[in-house]
Amino acid sequence: MQPGPRFLLTAGIHGDELNGIGVIHQLVESLDPATMKGTLIAVPGLNAPGLRNSTRAFTGGHNGSGDNLNRLIPRDPHAHGDEGSAAQRYAGRLWSRIFIGNTDFAIDLHTQSRGGTYPAYVFVATPAAKPIMMLLRPDSAYMNAGYDGAVEDMLNANGIPAVTYELGGAEVFDRAMIDRGLRGVRNVMIDRGMLPGKPDLRDPEPFLGNVVTNVESPRGGWAQVRVALNQYVKKGDVLAVVTDPFGRTIATLTAPLDARVAGMGTDPRTQPGDMVVRLLSWDDSLPCKRDGCPSTVTPIKAR
Repeated sequence: MQPGPRFLLTAGIHGDELNGIGVIHQLVESLDPATMKGTLIAVPGLNAPGLRNSTRAFTGGHNGSGDNLNRLIPRDPHAHGDEGSAAQRYAGRLWSRIFIGNTDFAIDLHTQSRGGTYPAYVFVATPAAKPIMMLLRPDSAYMNAGYDGAVEDMLNANGIPAVTYELGGAEVFDRAMIDRGLRGVRNVMIDRGMLPGKPDLRDPEPFLGNVVTNVESPRGGWAQVRVALNQYVKKGDVLAVVTDPFGRTIATLTAPLDARVAGMGTDPRTQPGDMVVRLLSWDDSLPCKRDGCPSTVTPIKAR
């Protein structure tokens, strides 16, 4: 292996989000150390307890509950060394022993949570991370200021360009999504000089948005989505209906603005307040501009 950049590629920080693990399997199998430059640090399963228990959370106990590990990553490499909860200590060790000081850029692979699905969808928080997103060629990219405690955002806050790449839904190996993710990751490695060849840009440039709107169910019942991922909708278009146990419509969900469908529920069982359709749109009045977002990391509501 020849000298070159250090690339951190992670998956499975939520233990039921598996497509990223499939991407790492396929990538590692395809690599030839004789022609590769630099170092790939690939971690196909950051959340070992969550993977064992098939849970999104860091489920360290027998009761099935746990913390969201992707909100506990510390800024300080010495944080949580011998203090805090089991999840905080685990996050601290991930940070100090794998993440910080070992990489020049990073991609953290995810899927939508159980009961929902995304298209190929990237979170990008800084101008330095935007070129990575463009080479991944997702369907949509949410340009936002990030979330404190997430892998991507803590790396960005420490000067390491990073993005979160969402690929479909939880608890499956979706071959189409895995192939899509693999293609994008290889593009990034080619661009950084780690692999020979030219990037594969067959996928169109992504739709960029800086506003996420969750359209939620006002009633409990059975949600029947009427739109498709990546579909453009106009304000007032019907997105879904909610029916009672006998299939009678009790609520109709419409688009509150012109937008693109960037996520949806896949489990028809719904409770009041559940997200049924997620929309992505652009607002020029917000601070995240099309050439990149602020480098600060501040909480956002929808993630």
